[in-house]
Amino acid sequence: MSELTFEQMLDASLKTIHAGEVVEGTVIDVKPEEAVLNIGYKSDGILTKNEYTNDSSVDLTEVVKPGDTMEVKVLKVNDGEGQVLLTYKRLAADRGNKRIEEAFNNHEVLTAKVAQVLDGGLIVVVEEVRIFIPASLVSDTYERDLTKYADQEIEFVISEYNPRRRRYIGDRKQLIVAKKAKLQEELFARIKEGDVVEGVVKNVTDFGAFIDLGGADGLLHISEMSWGRIEHPKKVFKVGEKLNVLIKEINGNKVALSLKFEDQNPWKGAAEKYAIGNVVTGRVARMTDFGAFVELEPGIDALLHVSQISKEHVEKPADVLKIGQEITAKVVDFNEDSRKISLSIKALLAPEPKKTGEAAPEKDDADVVSVDINAVIAKQDAE
Repeated sequence: MSELTFEQMLDASLKTIHAGEVVEGTVIDVKPEEAVLNIGYKSDGILTKNEYTNDSSVDLTEVVKPGDTMEVKVLKVNDGEGQVLLTYKRLAADRGNKRIEEAFNNHEVLTAKVAQVLDGGLIVVVEEVRIFIPASLVSDTYERDLTKYADQEIEFVISEYNPRRRRYIGDRKQLIVAKKAKLQEELFARIKEGDVVEGVVKNVTDFGAFIDLGGADGLLHISEMSWGRIEHPKKVFKVGEKLNVLIKEINGNKVALSLKFEDQNPWKGAAEKYAIGNVVTGRVARMTDFGAFVELEPGIDALLHVSQISKEHVEKPADVLKIGQEITAKVVDFNEDSRKISLSIKALLAPEPKKTGEAAPEKDDADVVSVDINAVIAKQDAE
């Protein structure tokens, strides 16, 4: 019986390996582009950077150190030069596939950093598995620009798992929808009409502002923004601004808001302040052919009919008045129910002296102007 050579005895002491086998190795040398591992085989294993990660910016010397032990998968037992080629990323991907499958079956919420922003969606990586989140599933509203998600950690679920086609689809939208539904339910359970709550301006339009109440958006219509006049909502409110708003009405999932708090109502005490016969001062706010509307204070306007501007004939208010002009006039009618006040400058003007023997003058227009002006206002409202 012949004796075994040293080389034969050495080979016999070493384990055999096969392509696809998972082995444990110890790092014995590291360069930026590759690492050498002792895997207990007659040849050391070579792990290149490309087989360690898909991230081309990685320097292996920064992530792997001599003496580290790691599990790797055998790609080739002999690459033609007697070297064993190893892979770490494919082993991680295999395990990642299992992880993704479990998450898909259990409807688990995953968290990962956005690795890439594409025109059509986002790429996230979970244990070396690339998952695509289409733009339509990134949010519950359409977002044209997805760059804000770059390098951000986001939550999602796996909505499609197809390892054969390597198709893994993530969905962030359903999480947002579910979260908003829960917040909305909680919001409507605690608020009621008449409550004052804090909200954040979400969007401003020509007709009002949408306020985020933390579960639902409420509409603050331009007519409810102030007791005074609002020229344009965008001149008053900014997106992100915090407001304390009054819940005026709840209709299903629609909420109407107001900033017209009753304790700030300018019509409180107006009956005394603007009683018939009182002389008041205000500024011309706007004009029509039949008269000028005078702002006595924010939220209270009065009508100065064209016939009450002067004892002289005035064709139209713009002939003698200007927007913003301050005028002094007498209150000739006050209707608190309809919140209408009528003014007269003519009533303040001294009457012309009577000539001897002249009959008493007929009742001045100022004495009957309340009826005439209210008729004009009623006609304007009807139109």
